[in-house]
Amino acid sequence: MSTTNMSPATSEPRPTYLSDYRPPAYRATHTELKFDLAPSSTRVTALLHLERHPDSSGERPLVLHGEKLSLQRIAIDGQELQEGEYRLDEETLTIEHAPDRLRLETEVDIDPASNTALQGLYVSNGMFCTQCEAEGFRRITFYPDRPDVMATFSTTLIGDQQQLPVLLSNGNPVERGELPNGKHFVTWEDPFPKPSYLFALVAGQLEKVEDRFTTMSGREVLLEIWVEPANIDKTEHAMRSLKAAMKWDEETYGREYDLDRFMIVAVDDFNMGAMENKGLNIFNSAAVLTHPHTATDAAFQRVEGVVAHEYFHNWSGNRVTCRDWFQLSLKEGFTVFRDQSFSADMNSAPVKRIEDVSFLRTAQFAEDAGPTAHPVRPDHYIEITNFYTLTIYEKGAEIVRMLRHLLGWETFRKGSDLYFERFDGQAVTIEDFVGCMAEVSGHDLDQFMRWYSQAGTPEIDAIGEYDYAKGEYRLTLRQRTPATPDQPDKQSLHIPVRVGLVGTKSGEDLTLTLENPEDQENLDKGGVLHLREEEQTFVFTGLNEAPIPSLLRGFSAPARLRFPYGRDDLAFLLKHDSDGFNRWDAGQRLAMLALEDLIAAHRNGVEKVMDPRVTEAFRGLLTTPTDDKAVLAEMLTLPSEAYIAEQQPVVDVDAIHAARTFVKQSLAGALRDEFLALYQANRSDAEYAPDAEQIAARSLKNVALSYLMSIEDDEGIALAGQQFEADHNMTDVRAALTLLVHSSRGDIADPALRAFGEKWAHDPLVMDQWFSLQVTRPQSDALDRVKYLMAHPAFSLKNPNRVRALIGAFVGQNRVNFHRLDGAGYELLADVVIELNKLNPEIAARIITPLTRWQRFDEERQALMKAQLERIRAEDLSPNVYEVVEKALAA
Repeated sequence: MSTTNMSPATSEPRPTYLSDYRPPAYRATHTELKFDLAPSSTRVTALLHLERHPDSSGERPLVLHGEKLSLQRIAIDGQELQEGEYRLDEETLTIEHAPDRLRLETEVDIDPASNTALQGLYVSNGMFCTQCEAEGFRRITFYPDRPDVMATFSTTLIGDQQQLPVLLSNGNPVERGELPNGKHFVTWEDPFPKPSYLFALVAGQLEKVEDRFTTMSGREVLLEIWVEPANIDKTEHAMRSLKAAMKWDEETYGREYDLDRFMIVAVDDFNMGAMENKGLNIFNSAAVLTHPHTATDAAFQRVEGVVAHEYFHNWSGNRVTCRDWFQLSLKEGFTVFRDQSFSADMNSAPVKRIEDVSFLRTAQFAEDAGPTAHPVRPDHYIEITNFYTLTIYEKGAEIVRMLRHLLGWETFRKGSDLYFERFDGQAVTIEDFVGCMAEVSGHDLDQFMRWYSQAGTPEIDAIGEYDYAKGEYRLTLRQRTPATPDQPDKQSLHIPVRVGLVGTKSGEDLTLTLENPEDQENLDKGGVLHLREEEQTFVFTGLNEAPIPSLLRGFSAPARLRFPYGRDDLAFLLKHDSDGFNRWDAGQRLAMLALEDLIAAHRNGVEKVMDPRVTEAFRGLLTTPTDDKAVLAEMLTLPSEAYIAEQQPVVDVDAIHAARTFVKQSLAGALRDEFLALYQANRSDAEYAPDAEQIAARSLKNVALSYLMSIEDDEGIALAGQQFEADHNMTDVRAALTLLVHSSRGDIADPALRAFGEKWAHDPLVMDQWFSLQVTRPQSDALDRVKYLMAHPAFSLKNPNRVRALIGAFVGQNRVNFHRLDGAGYELLADVVIELNKLNPEIAARIITPLTRWQRFDEERQALMKAQLERIRAEDLSPNVYEVVEKALAA
């Protein structure tokens, strides 16, 4: 018997609704898998121990998911089924009259080599690997592929001993041996029940580095990082990060690792950053491999954060998982919050907060304001992989952070302990998590739950008034959330607003005493004001000087704050605010006011004039001694063009680019000597280390160099050339090369670019950097360079990292060239999306995002962008791309 199960080509896919959730008719208690691995024809034998779910109502049939599977055999309790005893369609295998308990055996053939979608089992550089989240396991075998079906797994891998010497899966190896015809096998057992999305398999020619970690209870855990032989010298930082994460999770959350071994494997072709499969984490190579000569400081920090994130999932995602995919932020939002906290503790906490919020306010706020806006827990979806979004991850993390602000750390920790202990080994909901927080704190969090069900970014309008006679300051806060698709009417949220009052005479934080005792109690417990109504007034008493309010300190809620700060007020807060984040934010707001003036000047064709208050504020930053170089580097960095665009009612890419360039060049011209002195003061010949102190110094040095290069100062050009030639580390080399390539000095840049490409042609991750720095140059030939590089031997649309490095970098970071008035940038992106739709729909749906924001632009660009969306819609689309395009055109 051989029946092929084909995935449907669909023009109108059916949505899945949260309201339709029902427990599965059957659950799996134990799963036995055998893989006979071959690139084009892998045989998968599955023995499923199934029983009717106790909460399942009625005589519902047994339904298993399956896509692109060639069924060879099916049997129940050893008895083979004939074709009339089951029903097979494009997505499911159905048995109408299955017994309440059964052993279901199937054999299927699959073709990993042709799996360009990189979901399920596929081949990457000759290595077999899997990606099963969210619904990839159904491409491996017929199974109840949903997160609320949890079973123990036993997995036997069979492969050619020469081609596939390493055979890995979840859990612990319990048996291995040799077989005829040069094959061998390894059997793995995972003692902890898990959903199928956490299954993992890796087979190939790999080498490992080993270490050990002793847990807080005294158990020794074997740590292994498996990589291709050429990358064996790029694992030290990942191993160090893993051990630091294990120690931090024990000390901060009391969570100890449970298995005897923890494995990481680096894979070149991977849609995501990494995957937390139980005991066998599969990583995009970009998220695990580092070396001072090949990886930048940012890459080192990313590896540290991603390694920690996937490890932390062992509890917040694996031991306690989500009931259904609508609850995705239950594991992802919580774990992002945990990895952000870890990275803050490992490095500069203020800088980490600045980086996270900058990303959130630029990218997630844009998502909230666009046609694909959705709640952190959506109520429906067509393709679940489209909901691995910044809203689910980053905004989800901010919601957890708000809970910590509202409850205080000690109570929040008690809530997390209760959550892990009560629901260990279960698939649960967001209500279960928040319910634990409410139970331990005594807080009513019903209103707070609206953060999960309501889309959009709330706006807080604030106004303050100081009464000199009474020594009182009245702070009035008003909240509203703009309408979003499918949600025109919004309810008030429970928003924690951290606040400080900075005395205008002393420059110090004033003592906060609130007139209302309940407000004072909340302030004393969590350090925040609880904004619950559409409008609330808080009265601070006992003040002997007029204050300037420092609002939303630490960015205590993911909201847009409006307060009528004057430019002198912002300069004052930039100098005196004790909250590191709000000091930085005051500088950003001050720069934004100047930029808005210059955008208007460019649009109206009048002379641009630099605001002297911005120049003096920057002079103060450059000349005032500081112990925190990392924060200073952030304060000296102007708002990005993408962030500036988000503040404009209509995006004028040319005016934004011109205004930002003018500000940077004006500051560089006025403060040239100060920037030069800053550069020289932070040069070092010390051996590279990715520690906080060195990273801060390099960051500050390269910020200074970027200002000097903005005016193509002769000394700056010479310093950039020397820094590139010195080749101390990739951070400095890439910074210098980028500045040279983005300058008009082709006589220096072209030889450097050519030498860099020739030197690193063998290293895919470095070549990703080589692609990106070229296509982000502001010169008008950038689009031609994109087309030229798409034909480069190192580029392939089948590799997600290459696509992100070349196409993603161009459309996301080179706004002035992507949004050319002739529409050529839009046409190129549409061409790529149409091709990727056939190869890898998940990546196609992600990279199309810039076109979906068409409403933000002028009428001419709107028409051009919509035309390309219409061209894409005319294709035979995957559900992934169909869902995004339909939402964009319906806006």
